[in-house]
Amino acid sequence: MKDLFKDIKYDLPAGLVVFLVALPLCLGIALASGAPLFSGIITGVVGGLVVSLVSGSALSVSGPAAGLTVIVLNSIHQIGSFEVFLLAVVLAGVIQIVLGVVKAGIIGHYFPSSVIKGMLAAIGLILVFKQIPHAFGYDKDNEGDFEFIQIDGENTFSELINAINFLHPGAVIVSAVSLTILMVWDKPFFKKYAFFKLVPGALIAVACGILINIYFEVFFPVLTLKNDHLVKLPVSSSVQEFLGQFTLPDFSAIANPQVYITAITIGIVASLESLLSVEATDKLDPFKRNTPTNRELIAQGLGNVVAGLLGGLPLTAVIVRSSANINAGGRTKLSAFIHGVFLVISVVAFTALLNKIPLACLAAVLLVVGYKLAKISLFKSMYKLGWGQFLPFIVTVLAILFSDLLKGIGIGMAVSIFFILRNNYRRAYNFNEAGSPEKPVITIELVEDVTFINKGAITLTLDKLPMNSKVVIDGTNARTIDIDVLEIIHNFKTTAQLRGIQLELKAIPEFKGVGAH
Repeated sequence: MKDLFKDIKYDLPAGLVVFLVALPLCLGIALASGAPLFSGIITGVVGGLVVSLVSGSALSVSGPAAGLTVIVLNSIHQIGSFEVFLLAVVLAGVIQIVLGVVKAGIIGHYFPSSVIKGMLAAIGLILVFKQIPHAFGYDKDNEGDFEFIQIDGENTFSELINAINFLHPGAVIVSAVSLTILMVWDKPFFKKYAFFKLVPGALIAVACGILINIYFEVFFPVLTLKNDHLVKLPVSSSVQEFLGQFTLPDFSAIANPQVYITAITIGIVASLESLLSVEATDKLDPFKRNTPTNRELIAQGLGNVVAGLLGGLPLTAVIVRSSANINAGGRTKLSAFIHGVFLVISVVAFTALLNKIPLACLAAVLLVVGYKLAKISLFKSMYKLGWGQFLPFIVTVLAILFSDLLKGIGIGMAVSIFFILRNNYRRAYNFNEAGSPEKPVITIELVEDVTFINKGAITLTLDKLPMNSKVVIDGTNARTIDIDVLEIIHNFKTTAQLRGIQLELKAIPEFKGVGAH
């Protein structure tokens, strides 16, 4: 129990920041999906309180996914009722659990590094482009609508023009103050003081945003932010009304073929999005931990079963929340759990207060998250790695930016595979074990060409190495070692120390990629 809370000073403020990011996204995605607003909150709570407990990921955060909005919207319409759709969500969860049990999560190890980093950069750019209108006070588009072609017929760039033409001076002031607070909070000078370490800047930015808007209401009514410019949590006047927001699935439709079609679609798409998200989260993890992907599928499946039974939307691991968690300093899965606790508290006790939060405040928080995901230095670093890495990276960025997550990843994968197929594929390594059972000596000898296709096998081998052993990774005979494999080997230095493994690298080049230490 002591170990569970040893990083509470990091996880508590991070959980609060994730809560502030997740709250409007839960509501916005539910609205864009044509579902009851409360269903988005239910899914956020389940992602925090259920998935985090079962998942093996330290930093991933689950909740309703923007990538599923169109599927959910169309499915509810085709099936005919939200209650029948909930049955499909439950069955989708069962499908994911089965996929985890049969170890289908191995596919998560086969996404090349250039594509994953392209996905992160694209998500960062999308966050920036999608949040600028909210920062300007143009809130016609729902939070959580991340696709290029929006439901209202606009697109990402036309919305930027609308934001300039219809800006709200009050929102601009609130977002400018919030951004200033967030930037100041990150300065090394202020981090010397305990207050700035313990209290997240996002909380101060939100509090100031509420106070500024109250000041506008009293002294400058024309600048006041109202209605669509504020968070909109469903308000319950009684316990009975609150409980009435939960919806049970309609099990009488179990023989409906459309239910199974929807369940399979959601199960597969949600699984892919979750695997992509945890792979990207592992890339951002400062401690370079590896998420067990089969266990992740089981955790996501269990989450969808529970969400469907309670009246929630389908959930996935979500990179926006996960990256916000990492940027806020989260260290363990406790931060994801805490964000779920805050969501519960918010809908039970503080809806009136939370409905005073300007969306411009939360836009500032997400703008900072987006900027950190899509820094110019990332693009420069990927370019320096050569065309074999940069082209799949930039194609993935553009494809996601102008379509959606899964299509963009698919296009990026195709380009990456083209480069890989130019090289001959051989077995990645030879594995030799000597020494005594108490102190084994293991030699992993890399062969002539090692590519990202070998990443999964090497990762699993390193994860299974016995504690307190001596391990030699020998690259003497390797002509080329793919950047993905180098990253895994050098990241293993940290985990080897934690597991008491004496690691020796022979003829392994230094890793000069993004995030290397």
